Formats: sequence, C-alpha cells, structure tokens
Amino acid sequence: MNTGSPAPPRDAANRATGHHRPADDRRPVAAPPAERLARGAGQHVLVVAGDPDIAELLTITLELAGYRISLTGTGAEAVARVVERRLDLVVFDTDVPDQRDFDRERRPELPYRPPVLLLTECESLGRLVSELGPGRRDYVTKPFRIAEVLARIQVLLRHARPGRPGGNPLHCGDLVLDDTVCRARRGTRTLDLTPAEYRLLRHLLVNPHRVLSKEQIGRHVWGDHRGDNAIEQLVSRLRRKVDRDAPALIHTRRGFGYWLGGTGAAA
Repeated sequence: MNTGSPAPPRDAANRATGHHRPADDRRPVAAPPAERLARGAGQHVLVVAGDPDIAELLTITLELAGYRISLTGTGAEAVARVVERRLDLVVFDTDVPDQRDFDRERRPELPYRPPVLLLTECESLGRLVSELGPGRRDYVTKPFRIAEVLARIQVLLRHARPGRPGGNPLHCGDLVLDDTVCRARRGTRTLDLTPAEYRLLRHLLVNPHRVLSKEQIGRHVWGDHRGDNAIEQLVSRLRRKVDRDAPALIHTRRGFGYWLGGTGAAA
C-alpha cells in the first residue's frame, strides 16, 4: 500500500510550472518546494472554482498544506455551503459561471461571513463578490502563484482567529484604518486603496516609526519579494493617496526602507 502523499496530476502540475506558456496564459504558476510554503492547521476551507483544472490543483495543494477542503463549482452552491456550516475561509475563483448572476433579492442572510480570498483578473476589490458580504477579503490576480495563495490564506486566517482584538481601528494622527470594514481615511477624506495598498498601509500602521525593508514589505504584501521597482511603485502610489494635501506620514530611509509616523526620527 502506498502511504506517501499524493502528487498533483502531471497535467495540472505542468500547467502550473509555466513551461511553454503562451503570453496570454492566465493559469497558475509553479509553487516553490513544499517546505517553504505557508501551512495550515486543519482549518476548513471551501474552494469555489468552475474550472476543473484549477479546482483540482487548489484542492490537492491545500490538502497537502494541511487544510480540510470542501469543493463547489458555483457561487450559489458556495452561499448554500456558508449557510449550512461554519467555514474558516473561502477561496473563490471569480470566473465561476454564475458569479454575475446571483439573485440579490433571494440571497439568504449569512449567519457567519468567513474571510474570502478571491482569484481574479480584476484589480478592484470593491467590485468583487459582494454577495459574500462585507467581511475580510483579499485577492490574488491570475495567473496566480500557489505560494502567494497560501501566504494570503495564512494572513486572512491569522486576522480571523478567535480572541483576536477587534473593533479598534489602527491610527496615526488623523490617518485611520478600520479592519472591520476594510476602509482607511485621512481626516475626513476616504482613501481609495487597492488591496495591495491596503495591506502595505496596515503593515506600516502596526509598525509605527519602524523602518521596514523592501524585502519585508514584499513578503507581507505579496508573499514574496517582487523586486525593488515594484515596491517603490507601490509605496509611491500609497504615499500620493495618504499624504495628499496633508503633512507627510510615509517616509523613506534611503538604503534601508520605509516607515510611517510624524516628523520624529524612526526607530
């Protein structure tokens, strides 16, 4: 009897490797060795994916990473599962066939809104799967990397742990970030942030006056280091939104990284 862990089917694995991929191929990219991947602890995750290949790859990978998996192929079935039982997290591929066809009038009240990780080609979090409610959400763009999916799942589950302090927005001066509604504002001005900008701002707020390196920022925001240029562009976009028409709160320590705070020196 073979007691070893099952390996992803060759066709699904090959699709994830990126070998011989056409320019418009939006399927998953290879994962690094398993020992470097973020792992679960038996949490119950619902995978919602209409594409059989994506469903198979996610199901096998997440099971190997230590999660209990349920699978459904439509958004309507996903809502029914959430009504039936308490799930720890939902991984939702927004290409499911009925994503745009939910009947809002007949949508049931959900007794509990689990965190949701969206797999999507869209960059706007606010437009995605509002039917699953205003709870904590994040997204990964296609073609997704398994390592990034696992890292984002881990962050969502960490923030949703029972007993985690809630209801207290993060703030620095007149900059406020409220995790309960995933919104941020500077004074009376609401900040229109992408999910990546939101994650960066939150990371800066929980580490006030502390210099964060580009590598630290990349690993927190995307699950890996994307390169200096990507980090610089992300910080620049966030800085324009946060510090527009107001005293600067986001600062650069040249050669070291970025920090958030007033005009005092960073730690």
